Amino acid sequence: MSIPRDLGGVRVSAGVDWAKADHVVCVVGAEGEVIERFGVAHDGAGLKRMTARLLRAGVGQVGIERGDGPVVAALLAAGLTVYVIPPGQVKNLRSRYGSAGNKDDRFDAYVLADVVRTDARRLRPMIFDSEATTTMRASVRARRDLVSARVAVANQLLAHLQGVFPAASTLFSAMHKAVTLSFLEQFTTQEHADRLTVDGLGSWLTSVSYRGRVSPQVLHARLTAAPRGVVGATAAIHAVTTLALVAVLRSLNTQIQVLADSITEQLGTHPDRATFTSLPRSGTIRAARLLAEIGDARGRFPTPNSLAALAGVVPSTRRSGKSESVVFRWAADKQLRDALCDFAADSRRTNPWAAHLYDQARARGHDHPHAVRVLARAWVTVIWRCWQDHTPYDPTTHRALQTLLNQDQQEAA
Repeated sequence: MSIPRDLGGVRVSAGVDWAKADHVVCVVGAEGEVIERFGVAHDGAGLKRMTARLLRAGVGQVGIERGDGPVVAALLAAGLTVYVIPPGQVKNLRSRYGSAGNKDDRFDAYVLADVVRTDARRLRPMIFDSEATTTMRASVRARRDLVSARVAVANQLLAHLQGVFPAASTLFSAMHKAVTLSFLEQFTTQEHADRLTVDGLGSWLTSVSYRGRVSPQVLHARLTAAPRGVVGATAAIHAVTTLALVAVLRSLNTQIQVLADSITEQLGTHPDRATFTSLPRSGTIRAARLLAEIGDARGRFPTPNSLAALAGVVPSTRRSGKSESVVFRWAADKQLRDALCDFAADSRRTNPWAAHLYDQARARGHDHPHAVRVLARAWVTVIWRCWQDHTPYDPTTHRALQTLLNQDQQEAA
């Protein structure tokens, strides 16, 4: 971490308003006066010129709205201390300098620079994870984006089939499953499905290595009980749409698996692998996601409360006069919150302590998402301790779990 420069008694700060094609930079002095303001192109030469001018002006600390990408990398490579001030905070800070509330890149660059000048003690300098962790984070998020895209296409296919071929929409458990896609490729219309007998369906299921537990008799009954679909020349036209959506789903399935294999390989060599794979029902992808979103820069979360707050699994308390309210924490890292809540929700299926905490929360009247956040907050303390100590989770040394198990044994006796 670099120390803010002081040239001739003048403490110099800067703000960078990030844009797609170019960036606006503002440099301010000790009293908030603008020393210089300039723009740079978003290319190698432009970023090099930006850091050179900042260093020449004596800048030691820089405010910016996002904490990743080539701009931040260039600032850190130049030895500058970087503070990330999210866009939501910048929006609120504009009123500190005027009541108009107008959005202006030059003005935002000044706001970023001046807030760093006046409030650096309240801001936390960027602490970076290792390259292995940031790479894994990119892979995990890319896979999740593809899964979301698959859900959208599967829903589109389901809606299409419900209108033109209802029987195919209820035959198997999910649209993206390989057996569903194979069926739609083989039997594209209602007329094709009409030719199927129980034995014929059974033979086809064997040919595609169907591993489901539903018998051919039940599946055939679903086909015949469903409303009739479109037939004739129109059905052939609808089949083109069906096959197009099937092809997209097959491609998404392939690429999701490619990313999953890459994530598995990355996790296998990561130093923190044992900590996260030891958690109940963490598996591979879930463990990698937890690791990637929490990171491996221990200094970012000096206490479990700091991790819980950023993850948004603790409520926000608001007090004014005699009134006090506890509300959902909107200001949070949504990726981190989703990763923790996804893990917590499933952990209750095998961990008695997690199930107990969840059941208690539901008994107090919390709905499922709220109860999961309560459980996630409890897990944060456990995960944070294991993470800080570089140790796997051990159920036999988890005191709260062992206390609960002993109580259950005493009640059973």
